[in-house]
Amino acid sequence: MTKEQINKLLTAGQFPEPCNPVLVETHISWVVIGDHYVYKIKKPVHYSFLDFSTLEKRKFYCEREIALNKRLTEDLYLGVQPVRLLSGGYIIGGEKGEIVDFSVEMRKIDNDLQMDVMLPKNSVTKDDIRRLAEKIASFHKHTTIMYDKDLFDIQKKFNDLGSEKPILIESINRSMGAVIDRAIKVSNEFTHKNISLLTNRLNNGYVRDCHGDLHTRNIFLFPNPQPFDCIEFNDDYRQIDVLNEIAFLCMDLDAAGRQDLSDLFVKFYNDLFPAMRTAEEYQLFVYYKSYRANIRAKVNSLRARSAGNETEKTDWLRQSEGYLKLMEQYINLLNSE
Repeated sequence: MTKEQINKLLTAGQFPEPCNPVLVETHISWVVIGDHYVYKIKKPVHYSFLDFSTLEKRKFYCEREIALNKRLTEDLYLGVQPVRLLSGGYIIGGEKGEIVDFSVEMRKIDNDLQMDVMLPKNSVTKDDIRRLAEKIASFHKHTTIMYDKDLFDIQKKFNDLGSEKPILIESINRSMGAVIDRAIKVSNEFTHKNISLLTNRLNNGYVRDCHGDLHTRNIFLFPNPQPFDCIEFNDDYRQIDVLNEIAFLCMDLDAAGRQDLSDLFVKFYNDLFPAMRTAEEYQLFVYYKSYRANIRAKVNSLRARSAGNETEKTDWLRQSEGYLKLMEQYINLLNSE
């Protein structure tokens, strides 16, 4: 679908339930939020890391998204609904009309239960962290082990931050260029120095088919926590070391000023699934946290490029700067050893 067609769906479309739909747009999806249900429609885009360019591919990845997310959620992902064109109007669901696209249908959940919303209210408890650690550790224990992965893939992704250096230098300050250059240098040295550790972890089954995007915005803290919105569009982003997986969540907690919760999660998780047993593995965990801060800095820089106004651009760049500083803190820990 196009943005024009999406707008027509919003203003004059038909939904399985009567509702007043609201649109949330990302760089790869249109998310139409109704009163009780949510419909996620993939944009017809083709990037180096994903391909939603054809109707068939979008249907495939809708089905893939549901199958993968059902591993960690209950009664949240409901199914794939066609988007149809009938008599000049757009309909989600039904049997009549030409299928023009597909949507992932989800149950709408109160966002007050999202972890990132709860954190500023200081309403995330020790029991929440324990239950979340239990959920993730159990998932990691039972998900598929991957034995054939590129050990230097993460280094390549880390180095991609260099492509954003010009805008970050220009828009934030020139010192960010030195921070990025040094981080890339330390990353290259660390991965080459620890190739035996990375190889052993791959051979010993610590690289698994994970969630891939485990941060606080993607977790509903029910009594049985529900991590959602895992990565379906690229297996390499999801099939990672389990330490890389939990590093994203812990980096996110560190960024929110809750290192206490980050440390608590690691303790609970590692007691249940001992994935970090040595000083070298702890250093690897810190490296993965630097990588996750790196990725967040890059993503926010890209968002700043496409911001609709200067206020929005400034906000994204401010967040990017914060993640660069956090990345630098982690890099300093690696460099101090």
